[in-house]
Amino acid sequence: MIATDLDLRTYRGDADIAEIVRVFNAASAADGVEEVWNADGLRSWLAHASEQFDPARDVVVGELHGRVVAVGRTEWVDTRDGQYREYRVFGTVDPAARGRGVGSALLADLERRAHSLAASHDQDRETVLASFAPEGRGSEELLRLNGFSVVRWYFEMERPTLDDVDVPEMPAGLELRPVTPDQHETIWRANREAFRDHWGGSDESIEQLNRILGDPNTDTSLWLIAWDGDEIAGGVWNDIHPEENEALGLRRGWLGSVFTRRAWRRRGLASALIGRSLVLLRERGMTSAALSVDADNPTGALGLYEAAGFAVHDRFVAMRKPMGGPAT
Repeated sequence: MIATDLDLRTYRGDADIAEIVRVFNAASAADGVEEVWNADGLRSWLAHASEQFDPARDVVVGELHGRVVAVGRTEWVDTRDGQYREYRVFGTVDPAARGRGVGSALLADLERRAHSLAASHDQDRETVLASFAPEGRGSEELLRLNGFSVVRWYFEMERPTLDDVDVPEMPAGLELRPVTPDQHETIWRANREAFRDHWGGSDESIEQLNRILGDPNTDTSLWLIAWDGDEIAGGVWNDIHPEENEALGLRRGWLGSVFTRRAWRRRGLASALIGRSLVLLRERGMTSAALSVDADNPTGALGLYEAAGFAVHDRFVAMRKPMGGPAT
């Protein structure tokens, strides 16, 4: 069933922020996903347009009888292996409006938009639709019913306490330095390079960095960056989300991005940084920590996190659907 009375329109800027946050948070709570958005964070995130994601072009708002009941977006990325260009579609439906075909109508519109965007691009690789969903919940089922299949699993892992943290020594010759604004782009480029062996792809533009830095929850004093002379060896971007913690009744910090560049791997750097991150979060008043990881991460990150006391807390799936075969 597809809702015929659903009005799907483009994003209207600040006037839509509060309703987008309301719909997303209601959907997350209904689906058991421990993620809470806030207006300031979303406003900052949508303030930066890039070639791959432009809110004015890519964000869709769905209304039933004048009330916002759904939000969706598209974006595109080239995968790091050079094989695919993914046109990603993401959607959220207010639980109060579910069962009326709203999700199906939103997905159909997002797919149409993705195909239109793909048609405007010169293609040198295979094109696919892609999405991401919490495993075993309604969004995964809807995607499956519409021809998507699972291609990858991701885990949200949690360390329920920050007691008994092991803090290995830093590898010889490496040191931690406070993060300063003039380092931001260098840190960003080192982080993106460290992920070049990983599955999938991402927006690697400066606009994406500005989205991260503009988020009110981004506190670079929580970032731990290891230097080897003038070179960045690796780091951890730690985060604390106060409004999310208050809503969920938690004091949880996030190891938002753990990375080690190729030349500095297998020396114990990641373990040393993770241990120090847990201590830092504890010093900031947190009592637990979480992170997300690709279940098939080629650097063995899953085992590394398990050794640091993390266990799988939730599971998510990356899904794809063909768009018509290889590019011509």
